[in-house]
Amino acid sequence: MIEYDQNTAVKTCVICPIVAGEKQSLSAESRLEEAKGLALAINLDIVYAEIVNIKELKPAMYFSKGFTERMHPIIEANEIELMVVDTRLSPIQQRNLERELKLKVIDRTALILEIFGERAQTKEGTLQVELAHLTYQRSRLVRSWTHLERQRGGAGFLGGPGETQIELDRRIIDDKIVRIKKDLEKVRQTRDIQRGARRKVPYPIVALVGYTNAGKSTLFNRLAQSNVTAADMLFATLDPTMRKIALPSGMEVILSDTVGFISDLPHELVMAFRATLEEVLNADIILHVRDISNSDTNAQRADVLQVLEHLGLAEIQYADNYIEVLNKADLLADSEHLSWQNKLKDSQSSVLTSAHTGNGCDKLLQMIEQKLTAAHIRCRVTFPLSDGKTAAWLHQNTRIEKLENNENENTYTVAIRADDLARLSKMSEQNKDISIRK
Repeated sequence: MIEYDQNTAVKTCVICPIVAGEKQSLSAESRLEEAKGLALAINLDIVYAEIVNIKELKPAMYFSKGFTERMHPIIEANEIELMVVDTRLSPIQQRNLERELKLKVIDRTALILEIFGERAQTKEGTLQVELAHLTYQRSRLVRSWTHLERQRGGAGFLGGPGETQIELDRRIIDDKIVRIKKDLEKVRQTRDIQRGARRKVPYPIVALVGYTNAGKSTLFNRLAQSNVTAADMLFATLDPTMRKIALPSGMEVILSDTVGFISDLPHELVMAFRATLEEVLNADIILHVRDISNSDTNAQRADVLQVLEHLGLAEIQYADNYIEVLNKADLLADSEHLSWQNKLKDSQSSVLTSAHTGNGCDKLLQMIEQKLTAAHIRCRVTFPLSDGKTAAWLHQNTRIEKLENNENENTYTVAIRADDLARLSKMSEQNKDISIRK
């Protein structure tokens, strides 16, 4: 973790390396601005920033000797204490850069981990960040222990004679990782129980996803009439938030706000936050919020879809339960706004909105309702009061809209997916006491 006085911001330089031949989703200028935005998110004082073109990577230090020599007077003149390099450095490269430049060096992954560590509020969020930190640190023990020849003796379970300090540290980290994973597994099980409870209530889940700072939390507040933290800042939201909202017909749904994605999102974070992001995997509707005013909106879209694919949602953009919310329309020029309106006039899965002004939000709610109703078939299911198995199945697999019962039987009015209706029909064929009427 970066150690600094909250009242005195650390003087920082941000370096954005562009390697010849490497394909980048964002432009060099956008990458530098994003890296600066990440640094500002934890109140670092950026006194110098530069895009550095690299013809050939140097295994020992990533950059050439010429770069480090050129940086020495810049670092000294600006009293720079920290260098942020907007790429992933190997442990050796990081250590060698620190030795050469005589300051603290962190890479993109470490910077994002710092932000997450500072922002996580809930116990679950804190556990997930700690897991990501430990996974990242485990591969970097060489930075802390360069005296690998130094060995420790000992007795008992702490390790026998000859165990090196780095091996001991790695084992301590491994033990912590195992403990945190067990704690997160309990969280996952709790979430499964909560989802099971929600399935018994007719509330579909609508999950907001998108690139960080796309306006998800502002849209969440607009739709839910809530006051979740929403700021013009990268990763303003980390811990998931849920609210019940009403659609135009009065149908109620659960709206879920999630952590924002970003290009080159560290693998450690994707895996650590899987428990949280599983809410997206189980959502009835996925709203992909895009900042349509951003010049790199298409690249950001591709980055989000890539993270969703890693979570198991390949080609989600073609699914019936996917809606693209083209947000921040209020920042478009009039001609651009008109152009987008014409493009989306007949779209069933994209909508132009401004969470700031509220324009387009009513249309978005209508689109959510259309998607939900189109995906379900309404029918009435009647069966004996004693048939608890069928009742449990309906609670778990359908959206129950009405329940009637008399002395002998239950009648459920449900909204059910076509594939589940086929399963229910097979159940009624095997059990003649179950009656289905559309």
